[in-house]
Amino acid sequence: MNSRWLSGHSVRLLENGEEYFPAVFDAIRSARHEVILETFILFEDKVGWALHAALLEAARRGVQVDVTVDGFGSPDLGPKFIGELTEAGARLHTFEPSRRLFGVRFDVLRRMHRKILIVDATLAFVGGINYSADHLADFGPQAKQDYAIAIRGPVVEQIRRFARAAMRRGHSEGHAAPPSRARPVEPAGPAAALFVTRDNWEHHNDIERHYRIAIRSARKRIWIANAYFFPGYLLLRGLRRAARRGVDVRLILQGEPDMPIAKMAASLLYEHLQRDGVEIHEYCKRPLHGKVAVVDDEWATVGSSNLDPLSLSLNLEANVIVRDRGFAAELSEKLEALMRDDCKMVARAPLGRPGAWQSLRNAVVFHVLRRFSAWAAWLPRHVPRLVRHARKDGHAA
Repeated sequence: MNSRWLSGHSVRLLENGEEYFPAVFDAIRSARHEVILETFILFEDKVGWALHAALLEAARRGVQVDVTVDGFGSPDLGPKFIGELTEAGARLHTFEPSRRLFGVRFDVLRRMHRKILIVDATLAFVGGINYSADHLADFGPQAKQDYAIAIRGPVVEQIRRFARAAMRRGHSEGHAAPPSRARPVEPAGPAAALFVTRDNWEHHNDIERHYRIAIRSARKRIWIANAYFFPGYLLLRGLRRAARRGVDVRLILQGEPDMPIAKMAASLLYEHLQRDGVEIHEYCKRPLHGKVAVVDDEWATVGSSNLDPLSLSLNLEANVIVRDRGFAAELSEKLEALMRDDCKMVARAPLGRPGAWQSLRNAVVFHVLRRFSAWAAWLPRHVPRLVRHARKDGHAA
């Protein structure tokens, strides 16, 4: 799908599950015709069952409901959860059901990592928040910090066409949703928006490319909050060059990671970035799961894509980029509060001649960063496959 900038959008920033889940459930409950949902993780916890109730009620009143989950991220949905939805007419699709060998899942590569919801072709949600209770503060110290947007305007139909096309491609038997027809959408606000995806065929680096374009053009600031930060050489070089020309470059990264290896990998880059003036802030209140950025006074992005090899070179991802001063200012205020209240700024290491081990480590990291996208192309690749869950009578929902 060839994305393009479209004008006429209203965009609402949603922080964490406390804001996101009520907005999503209300939208589904008000749906009249169609609900399309894609998510990496859907668990049978209080959030998953609340989503289930909203989807079930919508399906029973005649709304066409399509739900796609990733087979690795959502491996344990039970017969009751699936059966009630399919019996009501909802269509449940699993992206590449995960295989287990001696109880262990190894097929972690090239997963469907998008988080998208489209309701009645008029409202879309895009971001990094999964349907699980660990996106709520009452989950405890491991509750995630994350963001999403609710957007209205012409780009919603573009997102809808993308999601329906993904269903058609994934079902080789051809019984998925019929082709989408373009629907005129009235302007809803002042923001311009661009829907950007990453796949393993035609759009290998679209999300990273748009980041790099924004970084190259930055004149005032680049603030990035990203959970898993280990980007390619070109993006790192862009950040360093921006800092050298006086741009306020700040990274908000994990200080209390849900995956310790993520912090360890990112920390290998700290000195490389700091010596050119990049500020690094570690978020220490709870695990950071966000994937957002603000550049200058009007460019901002929210989505599912981390800045690491999995997201930039392997997984299927989706971001929305917004050009709007009001939205950029709102997201900037959120990030500034995060840095002020819940982050520690990482002190720059003292200058000195690096030791032999540090020199070797830095050289290895440099060359991995420089070439990982090319190496990723050699990893196993396949046409994405969706499996439709049948009703109890054996028929497809």
